[in-house]
Amino acid sequence: MPHSTYIHGTSPSEQERLAALNRANNPHFLEFLDVRGASAILEVGSGLGVLAAEVARSAPSARVVGLEYSAEQLARVPRGDGAPGNLSFQQGDAHALPFADGAFDVVYCRFVLEHVTDPGRVLREMHRVLVPGGRAFVQENNILINDFDPDCPAFARVWRAFAALQSRLGGDALVGKRLYRLLTGAGFSHTRLSIQPEVHHSGQPAFEPWVRNLIGNVRSGEAALVKHGLATQEEINGSIAELEALIRRDDATALFYWNRAVGSR
Repeated sequence: MPHSTYIHGTSPSEQERLAALNRANNPHFLEFLDVRGASAILEVGSGLGVLAAEVARSAPSARVVGLEYSAEQLARVPRGDGAPGNLSFQQGDAHALPFADGAFDVVYCRFVLEHVTDPGRVLREMHRVLVPGGRAFVQENNILINDFDPDCPAFARVWRAFAALQSRLGGDALVGKRLYRLLTGAGFSHTRLSIQPEVHHSGQPAFEPWVRNLIGNVRSGEAALVKHGLATQEEINGSIAELEALIRRDDATALFYWNRAVGSR
């Protein structure tokens, strides 16, 4: 199966940025993820294993498996002392999960469908490896719902270019708004949608880290944005300067939400 090009890259600094974002989101995702009574849990696209380790600790009686395509990321997952004993990792392709039908009670993915070439096929595979009555939990992006006060038009232009870049690389930066249709098409029933809001303003401890994460997103794709002719370096620098100015204000707001869905087999 052809694979999209991972838009964020795998440099150590970029992986640490993404790990920090994961750590900030994990408590909210664990509230959303219902693993009560589960004996076997699969994370599709486990990355550095940060979330999988927390899931394993929250469900000590369950077997938890993290599936990751990137060998480079798998090399950095938690192992040995301090790693949960009920957690293991396996390399594999989300488009063709290397597990038998009905192998898991719960399957979940987060920030994964935006990076794959065929999210419907990934969800059909997640459906296949669930037991009858098992559930899939999904959290994804629709990056264009970012909003600010005061407005940040220079960043908005580059951010739209970033979404277009992800499409050119084989992904879908707007996949979050398509979750109901995708899960229904993959065979899931009783699908429910929800959101996880990100509401940040000047004076909050999380405000500057949130905005700097957006700057990091742009930095991760700036070379490709220029290469593909989607934005100039001057436009990228201007968008980042606009967000830096936002951080320095004492009356600024940044708004966003993650799209979530849960469906049953």
